[in-house]
Amino acid sequence: MTFLDTGFLKTDEIFLRQVELDAGDPRRMWEPAYHFDICNSEGVPVGGCNLRLGHSKALYYAGNIGYKIDPAYRGHRYAGKACRLLFDLARRHGMEYVIITCNPDNWASRKTCERLGGTLAEIAELPEDAPMRLERGGTEKCIFRFDLPVE
Repeated sequence: MTFLDTGFLKTDEIFLRQVELDAGDPRRMWEPAYHFDICNSEGVPVGGCNLRLGHSKALYYAGNIGYKIDPAYRGHRYAGKACRLLFDLARRHGMEYVIITCNPDNWASRKTCERLGGTLAEIAELPEDAPMRLERGGTEKCIFRFDLPVE
């Protein structure tokens, strides 16, 4: 797997600063991933995000994209802006779609997925052996699918 240059991941409002490249670990069912700080136009980190490459049963429940915005910076739609940039990176890796998941009671994340045009595939019960269930106690995830047509 070849990681790509990520210098293009920016807009007038935000940019994604790469902080880690993770080659993945097939034994643990971890896929290769990019990890970023989400920075505002002044370069101040406002949160973080990642893109996990590929598709697997584990990623169906964990999602290809994860994001978190620091409480002081919520309400500016930074997560959605970061996701749009990550959609482009996923396309460049040949991905035809990505999955973003969230807890059913996480209304802010659900709104972000809806604003981005995601399709709610299902509210799925996590498998008994899912790490999210074992480590965090969650039992369900909203599974949003985002088709990535070639632009």
